Amino acid sequence: MPAVAILLLGSLSYAPALVGRARAEGRAAARMADRVFSPDQAKGGSAINKAKTALLFIEYQNEFTTEGGKLHDAVKGTMQETGMLEKSAALATKARQAGVKIFHAPITFKPDASDNPNKNLGILGGCAADALFTEGTWNAEFHPMMAPAPGDVIVKGKKGLDAFPGTDLEEQLVANGIETVVLGGFLTNCCVESTMRTAYEKGFNVVTLTDATATTTSEGQAAATGGTFGMFSKPMTVAEFESEL
Repeated sequence: MPAVAILLLGSLSYAPALVGRARAEGRAAARMADRVFSPDQAKGGSAINKAKTALLFIEYQNEFTTEGGKLHDAVKGTMQETGMLEKSAALATKARQAGVKIFHAPITFKPDASDNPNKNLGILGGCAADALFTEGTWNAEFHPMMAPAPGDVIVKGKKGLDAFPGTDLEEQLVANGIETVVLGGFLTNCCVESTMRTAYEKGFNVVTLTDATATTTSEGQAAATGGTFGMFSKPMTVAEFESEL
């Protein structure tokens, strides 16, 4: 057999292995693409750099924040215990002045709940059944104290609990050069916690504001701020975070 043919046959014998390795590397790359920062570049535990920090306010909407909102009675107890609304509004002003980028993540649904991603189960089922956060209504509007200011980022597309899936949050964080994500809002043990976990997995430095969050019970608030928050973030009070600005 000619030498060229022998070489060709030899190279073909390696082709399946090469294809398999390429596919495996492709799958690994796709999995890593779910992370913003590679393991050697992950930002967790970094010092807070104001120019690379985003303060993300989740669902400061009338449905939660204001008398007449369908969920206000459920959360007003923990809101009052911490003074989270007033603290959040004051922090937003101070953070803007310090050069921190302010993000807002509202949630809205169509009147028929056709855009609700899991409308027959759990808390999203409750949103559909009770027509919560209906787009175009007063209930879905921002509380006046937490209205976005010029230059703030309003996250688009939030329909579920975690503020990342189906939204432009990650795109906006990357575009603004953000390394630290600071979280406040509703509900402490639901949307805030879900977003915290994903930000952590994506390699961001994550801070959760223990007294700028609220949920439906004091027990739930304590379990999150004193338990799970410390697993996926650095829990801080508003005053502690302000001292870093």
